[in-house]
Amino acid sequence: MHQDLATGRQALARNAAALELGGFVSHELESSLLKGARLVLLQLPKALAELEEIADAVARWAAPDVVIVAGGRVKHMTLAQNEVLGRSFAQVQAQRAERKSRLIVAAGPLTVSAEPPYPQWSEHPEFGLRLAAHGGAFAASRIDIGTRVLLEVLGEQREGSTDVIDLGCGTGALAAYYALTHPEAGVTATDRSAAAVASARATIIANGVADRVKVTHDDAGSALSDGSADLILLNPPFHLGASVHTGAATRLFEASARLLKPGGALLTVFNSSLSYRPELTRLIGPTEQLHRTPKFTVTRSIRR
Repeated sequence: MHQDLATGRQALARNAAALELGGFVSHELESSLLKGARLVLLQLPKALAELEEIADAVARWAAPDVVIVAGGRVKHMTLAQNEVLGRSFAQVQAQRAERKSRLIVAAGPLTVSAEPPYPQWSEHPEFGLRLAAHGGAFAASRIDIGTRVLLEVLGEQREGSTDVIDLGCGTGALAAYYALTHPEAGVTATDRSAAAVASARATIIANGVADRVKVTHDDAGSALSDGSADLILLNPPFHLGASVHTGAATRLFEASARLLKPGGALLTVFNSSLSYRPELTRLIGPTEQLHRTPKFTVTRSIRR
């Protein structure tokens, strides 16, 4: 089996233990997962790029007679998903909807290109970065607006820290940039998404800082030691699906409070419409605004 989210992997392990079940092995999205597979069960991802990477992987590594049975809620399904599957499979057939859900069955893997389509790459000379992105990574190989604002603020900072965490690292832009501009620093980049972690690892290698940046797959830094950082960089998600949701940010603020040394700093970028400063002050410590645009705000919180 393969799950993108660290929380999903933890839940599966705990549920299996509670039910005294075994017989499953966790893999990343790679040949060892799919070699010889004749049936692939899939919950359709929302991102078409993620579906494209999965479909290519199945066509590339599974058995020649493999069949994909993919399910999803009708309200989240589009014809574009059929088209994406059709690039890797000769037969793609949507089934009749039942209880607001539908299956798509794909068979007949087509010939694949010599190299997988992911990770994809882009150059960002304004920050001296080369970014990699797997299909499930947020913002693909672009630098999203919030991260860009935080990178600009980091470029104006003169002081350096030696123990740095990029919490919710995405494709690793913040971790790679900090390591490039602060050769004395050791950086840990962590994310709960396996696609983000794979992207960040490729980014770190491409930017020549793999000797000083460690990338981990973890939920809110739960495997990292208390008081292990003197600086945390954070661009927290503020959407759950299509709606604004601040719960993920709160969990990352709480994690930052645990991970920071006393006197350590949390640099956060967030949507200016979200009133995070009181929460940051309560959970971390004194919080000041470093920069503000019409869309995004950057703050520094000092761990009390």
